[in-house]
Amino acid sequence: MLCCDNMAEYFHINTPLLESAAMSKHVGTTVYLKMENFQPSGSFKIRGIGYLCQQLMSESNDKGFVCSSGGNAAMAAAYATQKMGVPVTIVIPSSTPHFVVQRLEDQGASVKIVGKVWDDANAEALRLVEAEGLVYVSPFDHPLIWKGNSTLITETATTLGPTVRPGAVLISVGGGGLLCGVVQGLKDVGWMDVPIIAMETVGADCLNASVKAGRIVTLDDITSEAKSLGAKTVSTKAFEYSQSNEVTIISEVVTDQQALHAIETFLDEEHVLVEMACGATLAAVYSGVVHRLQAKGLLPLILGPLLVIVCGGSNIDAAQLSVLKQKLHKN
Repeated sequence: MLCCDNMAEYFHINTPLLESAAMSKHVGTTVYLKMENFQPSGSFKIRGIGYLCQQLMSESNDKGFVCSSGGNAAMAAAYATQKMGVPVTIVIPSSTPHFVVQRLEDQGASVKIVGKVWDDANAEALRLVEAEGLVYVSPFDHPLIWKGNSTLITETATTLGPTVRPGAVLISVGGGGLLCGVVQGLKDVGWMDVPIIAMETVGADCLNASVKAGRIVTLDDITSEAKSLGAKTVSTKAFEYSQSNEVTIISEVVTDQQALHAIETFLDEEHVLVEMACGATLAAVYSGVVHRLQAKGLLPLILGPLLVIVCGGSNIDAAQLSVLKQKLHKN
């Protein structure tokens, strides 16, 4: 049995909660940014993945863990397992940028590239569980991941204090791990009346497609450049929350061009580079989604402060941003 001494209680850090004057001006109400891009692994994923890895430690063996990912869950799993001294195999699709592969290997992970999208990589990860006895680390679909992710809401509530509560929480949705964690966090702090605006991009919109159909829908393919949102099927729990009366989840979709515009605007105004998945969240402000929801009566005209989860992401650097500009500005 593998073990590690002096393991930190948690692998994530309490990230800054910053008020953005520029974004507040865009939307007409105070905007708070929960800066998950400052996490050690580069995204919020370390909260849930780190916690899950710690809890799975008792099931581990000399062969270690396996995790499938489009990038960010992989970085979190690699970081956590390196700290624990546990071997990990990361299975990623071919759409993952090469520099992410290098970062994973630098963290000591064994990397396998399989298939075009995350679903292909996940099928290989599950095969390795059966064939080699590895312990499976889900990138988003596990109650312990949701519990770990919920801490970003409890942290925010502590920072804001008892007299301030958000008018809405803005997040992006891929497989639904962040959404489930945010709902659990809202429960924990008594904010279940706070609506969640769940953002996706066209071509990676499995939640929105499912909400429209009234049942879980599997996308034919992932055609969005927001590869970190690239699960073809949303988790059952996330879909159940979207259909529930206990929490208000507003599912919205933006184009890749709108997500890219949000990245560029955020870089100009906040001097922080985030990936396309995060750009989907930011586009709710920059592309007028919040104002449209107010006009439709889905959000109040006098809106309390917006909590924007800046989920971060490892799938971006200056070169990758340039590639995205060339590709999307042509369309």
